[in-house]
Amino acid sequence: MDVAWIPVFVMTLSECVAPSGKTVCQPSQFELQFLTQEECELALEQLVALKEESDSVIVNADDSHCAPSARQHGIYASAEAIADAHRDSGAWRAPPGDEASPPPSRVAHEERLAQLETCDETGGRAPCKIGEIIIEGDPETEVKIWQQRK
Repeated sequence: MDVAWIPVFVMTLSECVAPSGKTVCQPSQFELQFLTQEECELALEQLVALKEESDSVIVNADDSHCAPSARQHGIYASAEAIADAHRDSGAWRAPPGDEASPPPSRVAHEERLAQLETCDETGGRAPCKIGEIIIEGDPETEVKIWQQRK
């Protein structure tokens, strides 16, 4: 493993949060790192939109931004070299490739949906469906089903 400087983009979000029951907010900033500027800007846009919906958070848009930076990091010659170096630290997995698989067509989704039982009928065993959502997974394991409370 060699060491090199790699480019990153640092997202800074500046906000003022009013704790529950308080009328004065407490200013804070936090930073996240991204490998591409597009990912950084998308995350910033989503975080600002999410936080603006809250009654207790004020986002300072003028002080929230994505800025290019660099960090010193270990670099490896190949994915196999990474796997070898981290063999004892648990399950290592390669990041997804750049080529995204095409989304399933609506017709294929409808056909698959018609073939499946509901997750209530299967006792939470995948594959099953909840409404129009298909839950995939290993048929031998139980699937955690998350539902929003109303």
